[in-house]
Amino acid sequence: MISFIVSIIILVLGYFIYGNYIERKFKIDPERPTPAISKQDGVDFVPLPLGKIFLIQFLNIAGLGPIFGAISGALWGPVAFLWIVFGSIFAGAVHDYFSGMLSIRHGGDSIPEIVGKYLGTGVKYFMRIFSVVLLILVGVVFVKGPATILHELTGVSVTILITVIFAYYLLATMIPIDKLIGKIYPFFGASLLIMAIGLFFALIFQDYTIPELSIENLKNLRLDSEKYPIFPLLFITIACGAISGFHSTQSPLMARCISNEKDGKKVFFGAMITEGIVALIWAAIAMAFFGGVRELGETIAQEGHNAAWVVNVICNTTLGKIGGILAIFGVVAAPITSGDTAFRSARLTIADSFNFDQGKLLKRFIITIPIFIIAFGITQIDFAIVWRYFGWSNQMLATVVLWAIAVYVKQKGVSYWFILTPSAFMTSVVTTYIFVAPEGFGLDYSLSLTIGILVTITLSLWFIFSKNKN
Repeated sequence: MISFIVSIIILVLGYFIYGNYIERKFKIDPERPTPAISKQDGVDFVPLPLGKIFLIQFLNIAGLGPIFGAISGALWGPVAFLWIVFGSIFAGAVHDYFSGMLSIRHGGDSIPEIVGKYLGTGVKYFMRIFSVVLLILVGVVFVKGPATILHELTGVSVTILITVIFAYYLLATMIPIDKLIGKIYPFFGASLLIMAIGLFFALIFQDYTIPELSIENLKNLRLDSEKYPIFPLLFITIACGAISGFHSTQSPLMARCISNEKDGKKVFFGAMITEGIVALIWAAIAMAFFGGVRELGETIAQEGHNAAWVVNVICNTTLGKIGGILAIFGVVAAPITSGDTAFRSARLTIADSFNFDQGKLLKRFIITIPIFIIAFGITQIDFAIVWRYFGWSNQMLATVVLWAIAVYVKQKGVSYWFILTPSAFMTSVVTTYIFVAPEGFGLDYSLSLTIGILVTITLSLWFIFSKNKN
């Protein structure tokens, strides 16, 4: 319990202390007009109240990530707490803050356009394609995830539920952001927070024992530890609860709605820290609910016992019927609302790439329909395969964005070690993973780790000694 409480305290302190430090590094200008004011169009550039923006941003970036990812990450044991805490503060929150603030500074541009300004035209073209692919994968993941949960609760066919969710996505993707997203997302965001708070108090006041982060437990506690090493698997599995490239695609949505740069820390840094706390709560209760990490692994290994099953059992047991309904409602709403903004971001990314104005409904429709046709086709692929490729693609995008931020910071003449460190670390994670993973090259672990380290050192040295500001 002590490790859990200390971890939450560190996350909160991280927001105030490190958040202020990062804000000073960016050098906000409260007098500078934001795109929400200077480019207001009534569709995507719409000023919204700060409270709404925070809850929408939190809901957009949350989805199933800090829940399913944290439950899966808990299989490694309390070492997951370290990644959630320090990943959220020093990598995820910095990544989210700069991606959102740079979008504000560049007129609300999508992340591929921003990355292209600092890493070159070739990278921009790559990022345009890569981002759209990732966003479609996210949309598919956030269709099948909630559809599975709803199927287990209602018995309704998964195919029917997927069709209904897609119909909602089509509507939410095209209509003005303040007409649907701005009205119902704050309510859904609040539901997700209430669910997390309820589980927190269940951990504190009910008879649960959370494994402590001790020297004894600071190791891989998975039943199949040799097959699933902590590095890099844990850092791919827990993404949205620590750092996630998907967030950088969502931040520009709210960058187009913020009326003052001084609100950036509350929205972008604050939402990431809040998500880290949610992930921490789910990791802790997953370890404690079944009696320990080993027991969690044995339970999930049984047929039909996936992360969705774990969520259902935990919520209904710890929070009672009313609390269980509210919790499941939050868990279902979160991924659905992240899915529709993923498709919305895909539409805007494509539109930005071709300078295709989105003021008229027909023009939004022309881009949106092909996206949904492709996405529906992907839903026919095995979910486990889609999830694995989504996980690596997600962290790869985060890594590229971190390097773009590093170049921006270096160009501004600011000390860049605070961003170089997470950039280098994530480079080693994604490089090692793609070489060792079955869906990658499937090489020997030691060889893959060596390649990852060499690539990281090479990129870091190139960045440090490069004098070409372009």
